[in-house]
Amino acid sequence: MEKFRTQVFKRAYEIKKETGKAWAVCLSKAWQLYSLAKKMKNEIITFYYEKKDGSLRKAKGTLKDEVVTYTSKGGASSPKVFTYYDIEVGAFRAFKVANFIK
Repeated sequence: MEKFRTQVFKRAYEIKKETGKAWAVCLSKAWQLYSLAKKMKNEIITFYYEKKDGSLRKAKGTLKDEVVTYTSKGGASSPKVFTYYDIEVGAFRAFKVANFIK
């Protein structure tokens, strides 16, 4: 398991590569994603991101063990995407980290 700072910086790099924004902006967004994931391990969170078609998606998601009944197949997670369990749909979803809004 990699350290959290490593994960944050990898995500910031992916955001920078995708958007071309200033490093400080990308790093800030990566820290917001880290904070989101940390909160999602304890509760259901509402957040927003931009879908592939450009529309805004309001999502309710979690990473709580009590809600998510899933056994990992062993694949490594990618710093390019943020994966969460969608409460409304009852399935896993993912979005590009560069598309995270708030």
